[in-house]
Amino acid sequence: MKITNKISKKNKLKITPKKSLPKKNNKIIQSKVDVIYSIDSKSKHLVKFFDGGVRAGFPSPAEDYFEESIDLNQYLIKHPSATFMVKVVGDSMIDAGIFANDILIVDRSLEAKNNSIVIASINSELTVKRLIKKNSEVFLKPENKKYQPIKILDYNDNLIWGVVTSVIHKF
Repeated sequence: MKITNKISKKNKLKITPKKSLPKKNNKIIQSKVDVIYSIDSKSKHLVKFFDGGVRAGFPSPAEDYFEESIDLNQYLIKHPSATFMVKVVGDSMIDAGIFANDILIVDRSLEAKNNSIVIASINSELTVKRLIKKNSEVFLKPENKKYQPIKILDYNDNLIWGVVTSVIHKF
């Protein structure tokens, strides 16, 4: 998908389709990016935060929980001017806990390392995959056994657009 430079009233960078993603074994690579949201680093979104934690195993008796507020921008975003949120389309990252309609927080200032989950540009379209570096080869690996890794042959055509730092998932 091609990124335009216009930001709409709702802080969305609209993406318009250009070409489809490459096919691998007659399956279109899934988990594309649909919309890119810019970050308003000046706003604060304070929500109530219970510091005592929640047990995922056997429940414990009530403890002295301290209620405070947490600013989600401050907690989730380390580099506001280089951070965007993107909405996921597709199923290629479900085994990494990334599902269709999830919102990914992407930091463009971070260096992509081996095993990082990244947003990559393939044929002018953005896709989310795990970056795998083996010897001198680089792959974009889906986290769904239905799809095959994409070998990156030329960094001019295959660009790492940013590193995924968090996922926002609604049930």
